[in-house]
Amino acid sequence: MRVLQIIASAYRATLEEQDDTVIWFTRALRAAGARADVLLQGSAVNYAVKTQDARGLRLGAWEQTHPPAIAEELAALIAGGARVAAVKEDLEDRGIASRQLVAEVEVLGRRSLAGLFGQYDRIWQW
Repeated sequence: MRVLQIIASAYRATLEEQDDTVIWFTRALRAAGARADVLLQGSAVNYAVKTQDARGLRLGAWEQTHPPAIAEELAALIAGGARVAAVKEDLEDRGIASRQLVAEVEVLGRRSLAGLFGQYDRIWQW
């Protein structure tokens, strides 16, 4: 069974957990033998920006000592054989150029999504 995980909302609990739960879950599924891939849309396309850095975050006296490294998580997912794609129009809406993305993240236009969805047995949107 092939599963496509669509991540539409970015940075949910990433400071508390130090990762995105859906990316973590996708890696766990793949480690268990599932064929799971990721589509980033909406604000989640920011995950693919390779230069993001949450170091130095402070809230009052509290400092985040282990910030999330989501771009590195995506790179590891891709290195493990997963397909990771981002919606072109959502990247453009945020002024993100393809040269800013983690290597091997596919950029797909909205018009191609129906064809993408047809390649999967299950589609889960988070």
